[in-house]
Amino acid sequence: MSGRGQAVVLGGSMAGILAARVLAETYERVTVVERDRFHADADHRRGVPQGHHFHTLLLRGTRLLDTLFPGLSDELVEAGAVRTNLLGQARVVLAGHELCRVTTGHTIQLTRPLLDRHVRARLAAVPNVKLLDGCEVGGLRTTGDRVTGVRVAHRTGRVVAETITADLVVDAMGRAGRTASWLPGLGFDAPPQERIKADIAYVSRLVRFPEHARPADQLVLVGAVPGRPRGFILGRQEDDRWMLTVVGMAGDHPPTDDAGLLDFVATAAPADVMASIRAAEPVEEPSTHRFPASVWRHYERLRRFPAGLLAFGDSICSFNPVYGQGMTVAALEADALRRCLADGEQDLARRFHRAAARIVAPAWQLNAGGDLALPEIEGHRPLSVRLVNRYVARLQRIAEHDPVVAATFLRVAGLLAPPSSMMAPRILARALTRR
Repeated sequence: MSGRGQAVVLGGSMAGILAARVLAETYERVTVVERDRFHADADHRRGVPQGHHFHTLLLRGTRLLDTLFPGLSDELVEAGAVRTNLLGQARVVLAGHELCRVTTGHTIQLTRPLLDRHVRARLAAVPNVKLLDGCEVGGLRTTGDRVTGVRVAHRTGRVVAETITADLVVDAMGRAGRTASWLPGLGFDAPPQERIKADIAYVSRLVRFPEHARPADQLVLVGAVPGRPRGFILGRQEDDRWMLTVVGMAGDHPPTDDAGLLDFVATAAPADVMASIRAAEPVEEPSTHRFPASVWRHYERLRRFPAGLLAFGDSICSFNPVYGQGMTVAALEADALRRCLADGEQDLARRFHRAAARIVAPAWQLNAGGDLALPEIEGHRPLSVRLVNRYVARLQRIAEHDPVVAATFLRVAGLLAPPSSMMAPRILARALTRR
């Protein structure tokens, strides 16, 4: 530690935890402020509405978490999380094409509460980190063009307000991040935004399978196709439970009653998988979640930004959760923040937001391309997007039989390789020569 004073992280979900872990290497004290209460035995928190739905750690995200918290992935597996070999133990159907089986690495499948408990416990064990839960964020304290603290209200028993002095405040409050709305009141411009209206709804439930009806794979993912903006994920999780998450896009939302939900899944599921789903025994009632639009706030484009403040994670970009990239992008941003802090605090906001934009851009490209490949999704489709989507559709057909192309798709989806790798000479050659 270099003893830079105190950093305050607003938001105690995954992005906030990762930011705090990196800040603890530089600041004498790090305080994480969270609205919800942390309970060791609680299954879910109100502030994580997507926590009831399917979660997995992508290839890149797993590696980064093990860097920030050494041995974490093994610890999670020991606690019951499931390692799945892609594609050896996974069945992935993209745009109606099932990718051929290859080995590209492992993902970790687990419920969100299990992940949160272990990551939060690791952070709490860092000596100079304090977790302050049950607190509502009221606003920022500033001196000139610099943020110098944050006002919070404790909601334990009676409401007690205080101002926490800070040398750096990090907004990791997710989609509800306040930075964009705070800036105009501080005399700064709000960031320009990009939006893709996906109008998604999820219905998820944990189930168990009788031995005779267990799926052949540990993970089944079937994506939407034009004319059927529906899909689902079925994945094994801890305690031999399976999470079934059913997705409907562009307003075509799944129902929550048992019969209606099964009929909805049947429009997308292969026959053998559907037979297993019909035989499943529910563990809990269905949970729902709505996601109106992907939003990217371009802080890197602002000419002026207050010193002592950073946006982070979903407060910068909130992705379509269908692609499962939010936690991995947050881990990449934490790694970028570590490098920025190593170069000092001078012009930190500009340097970090530019670094974050370079991380967000390829993931946004994947999300936007996937969404706009569906004619049901509203959005502008310039010629470049239409040409790329036609090329990707061709590669998806080839990936049914070509392990090199299939592995490339998974590496790109897992953020191990940039989207441009799908235009690499050996992939381009396959696109031109394979039937």
